[in-house]
Amino acid sequence: MMGTNVINTKDYTLLEDFRMEIELNAWNFSFSFWVYLIDSTTAFPATIINQVYSNTTSSSPFIALNENKLMTLSPMSLLQKEAPDPSNSTLLTEASHASIENEFPLENWVHVGCGVFTDVFRLHINGEIVGEWSLSSFNKDSMSNGFGKITLVGASGDDGLQGYVYDAEVLTLSSSIKDHYSKDPPLQLCIDDSSTSDIEEGIDGIWSIVGGKASCRRIFSVDVVLSNAVSQAMDKEVEVVASLLYADSGFPVEKTSDDEAPLLISYDGIEFAASDRPSKLLHGRASFKLKISQLSSKCDNRLFRIKFEMPEFGGFQFLQAFSHPIRCISRSRNPRTPFHTWKRPTSASCSLNGSSELKHNSVHAVKPNTSSKRVKMGQENKTTVEQPDEECNSHAWTANQVENELRSKLEGSSDNLEEVGNSTSDSESTEERDSDVKVVSSSGHSISDLAIFKYCLGGLTDRALLLKEVATSASEEDLLRLAHEVSLYSGCYHHRHQIMIAKRLIMEGTKVWNSIAQNNHAVHWETVVFEIEEQFMKIACCSSRSLMEQDFELLRRIAGCHEYIAQENFEKMWCWLYPVAFTLSREWINTMWNSKSPKWIEGFITKEEAELSLQGPRGLQEPGTFILRFPTSRSWPHPDAGSLIVTYVGSDYTVHHRLLRLDHIYSCQEGQTQTNMKPLQEMLLAEPELSRLGRTIRSKQPC
Repeated sequence: MMGTNVINTKDYTLLEDFRMEIELNAWNFSFSFWVYLIDSTTAFPATIINQVYSNTTSSSPFIALNENKLMTLSPMSLLQKEAPDPSNSTLLTEASHASIENEFPLENWVHVGCGVFTDVFRLHINGEIVGEWSLSSFNKDSMSNGFGKITLVGASGDDGLQGYVYDAEVLTLSSSIKDHYSKDPPLQLCIDDSSTSDIEEGIDGIWSIVGGKASCRRIFSVDVVLSNAVSQAMDKEVEVVASLLYADSGFPVEKTSDDEAPLLISYDGIEFAASDRPSKLLHGRASFKLKISQLSSKCDNRLFRIKFEMPEFGGFQFLQAFSHPIRCISRSRNPRTPFHTWKRPTSASCSLNGSSELKHNSVHAVKPNTSSKRVKMGQENKTTVEQPDEECNSHAWTANQVENELRSKLEGSSDNLEEVGNSTSDSESTEERDSDVKVVSSSGHSISDLAIFKYCLGGLTDRALLLKEVATSASEEDLLRLAHEVSLYSGCYHHRHQIMIAKRLIMEGTKVWNSIAQNNHAVHWETVVFEIEEQFMKIACCSSRSLMEQDFELLRRIAGCHEYIAQENFEKMWCWLYPVAFTLSREWINTMWNSKSPKWIEGFITKEEAELSLQGPRGLQEPGTFILRFPTSRSWPHPDAGSLIVTYVGSDYTVHHRLLRLDHIYSCQEGQTQTNMKPLQEMLLAEPELSRLGRTIRSKQPC
């Protein structure tokens, strides 16, 4: 018997090789299968499966996509005495059929079920009925007594439509198409866009990555996930390898002039050619820390794309994943602010930014304001509807006060850095950069260049340990300077916020734990929740809304504890909760959190609960329905800790997840009066893919 950790590819068939015979003892039968259609240059309409009859030489489409890529089921010729002439397109169009109302998604596994009965036939997509045609008014005298046998044949690749079929089966009348859908879904490899870091995405959806010489190129991270068609991660012991291709042709990118591999992978600080070092899937996930040594400018300004594949199954396209197109650039001339938005903002308003958790989400970037010689520091206007208490208000006021005091000091260093960016060579740029990399505050405390480099190159654990060490002796002014240097050295503005809140997060977390623990190693959870709620409401500037039972259950799950909580568990929970509370203290988010009708943010929910909330009685709700949530997998000092995610139903009837970069929203509203600022609710509803707020279904299951 084949092991559970092995992928069995015998059940996957090329569409053009698919062939199945069905005995027609009666008109009633059910047939279901999984299909994966490749996005190619196919012209539509196009047939997916033809029906061929045993006593005739004619055939006609059984399942097809029309000119709008809507799937149609047309078995009427099966029930008629004479099959329609396939050359007569008018007759085929007029033939009775069931069809879906939404465009059929390509490059994704979709379960298709067909029920053909005496009085009705139905089309099922992913276990749900999406099309139905009644035969009550049909002239049954025109029906055939049966052809005896029908053969279903997949479309030929010569016709342009290519793909795969999985687990095709003729079901008994007692079997359920929905049961077949959930029985054994096929596998698919995809990129987890929520895991990507240190990648800037442009308005055209193109990734910009700093590469080139070893002294300049930067590490970026990408995770790939092996899951089944219903998004369940599959624990298979398989290796995944990454390679760099040209986006237009799919051919491999050549080595550099120094005979260096174009794509490098980093293990324990050592670089290898990516093709030589596959990563093994662990619990369905493989993580890659990559660098690109080849520049687009050295390759006729062509775009690249990273291909992830399993060497054992290279011929199966659904076991391959491709990144967005990539433009690999050298060190930028000006400090970059890699904001991500769905559309370019106008002068009157600022668009929302986002990055996706699922495949094929297009996001865009705002062009930095080149008229300023320094990076905007992201001030906020702290005017709230309700008067917050003094301690609450100090969370934002302190950071802004330090920032204003440093404005003149940092402007001079930023001018120097701009001159460095305009230097003629990378080596000269590196020399000048190194001479100015030590951070020295007015109090004389210094943060070494090694600490800055370690933060930029380290993982989340390394960054957390470094910030805990630095924050004990550094002032908030020092941390602001460190945040400034890290953003300039890494080219990523995204890290600043987590560094700037480090001192308060650590100090207040330690204070709260000491108050709760009273020198005990572990404390009963029920005695902790009251103190947690009090601190949360104080930091979030919220006196009118408390946490719910389900919120505490999620916090306990994040902490990883059960009846008792130890300091280690508390710190895990605090590193997630504090950035969330800090986000909620900001005016726009605070207003939404306190809103009771509508309830824009219903509480702390998981990704799975958000997706479940978007399910209707017959599948997903209407496109544009969305829910706001905080990502439970993002804790301090992850750059996305405390951010909001929009989970919504796309026009393709799949669930998408996009991250809102709130620091960008605030910074681009600088200088506007309160009356001119557009509420975040309006900005959300102004997005073309969002139309109405959904209701959250919250799980009551214990941790």
